[in-house]
Amino acid sequence: MLRLIRSLENRSRLVSSAMACVIIVAIGLVDYLTGHEISFSVFYLLGVALAVWFVGRGFGAVVSVFSVAVWVVGDYASGARFTSPLIPIWNAIILLAFYLVVVWLLARLRSFHNYLETQVKQRTAALTEEMAERERLERELLEISEREQRRIGQDLHDGLCQHLTGATLAGQVLEGKLAALKLAEAADANKVVELVEEGINLSRRLAKGLYPVEIEADGLMLALEEYAATTSELFKVFCRFECDVPVLIHDAATAGHLYRIAQEAVRNAIRHGKAKNILIRLEVGEDSTVLSVKDDGAGLPEPMPKKRGMGLRIMAHRAAMIGSTFTARRDETGGTLIACELQVEPEKTQRE
Repeated sequence: MLRLIRSLENRSRLVSSAMACVIIVAIGLVDYLTGHEISFSVFYLLGVALAVWFVGRGFGAVVSVFSVAVWVVGDYASGARFTSPLIPIWNAIILLAFYLVVVWLLARLRSFHNYLETQVKQRTAALTEEMAERERLERELLEISEREQRRIGQDLHDGLCQHLTGATLAGQVLEGKLAALKLAEAADANKVVELVEEGINLSRRLAKGLYPVEIEADGLMLALEEYAATTSELFKVFCRFECDVPVLIHDAATAGHLYRIAQEAVRNAIRHGKAKNILIRLEVGEDSTVLSVKDDGAGLPEPMPKKRGMGLRIMAHRAAMIGSTFTARRDETGGTLIACELQVEPEKTQRE
């Protein structure tokens, strides 16, 4: 690669050198044809500038000397006569000094330009590294959050739910003993058992919300279906899940992010949009899987503010992490439509 770059640079310098010489000769020819009374000395700076900018200061000085020589020869060839031989020498020295000053200024300008380009490249590289590091940290934070949620969900399921199940059994035994003694407190014991069973169901729902997607390929469908049913029961809204054909996602991390996007969209619809009807839909095409959440709530403001809310930013970031396209807009029929389109390979997402 370095050899190729150097070869291109050398070729570019060779072409620039040739072009500079051709320009000087062409201007000298025009200067000769127009006669010595009309001066074209300033136009030689085109070749000088080309030589300095694309080749270097040294070659620019050489081209300056060549330009002065062409200018002097052209004047003599067109019939210029001077009263003293020192006059053309003096004119040539003055013109050469002027060209050399221009060469020095252009060389300094080129050097400053290269310095700025280097600084821009360094800053760009630093910003790129900083952005990559920031994205890595954000991914790690999300992974840590997912891992902690799974751990808490497992603790709820394996710890609290089992403990409450034991309490339910103890309450049932107590209820049986009180009933055998024909005491009125048996009904109170039964009420306690019912309350504990409700606590078990609530704990299981919480555990399922924290650790929803199973490793199996159909885990996302099952998790979204259960989440829709749980949402309807807990928040007293009509939330349903639609999936016309089975959508199999074999990557657990991708399925987890899609579930969290749907979960966040439903929460926003209930909390901010005050929605009463929510539709979670999962469908698959030939080369993409689309997850959408539509509600009949207040909808997103129009026009959309430049700074999105935290929920929308989290959903967009999750979508970016799995390489999908995220859109959030006000639906034509009212409410909000959240969509996440994931381009996938056939073996990773199937339609059966």
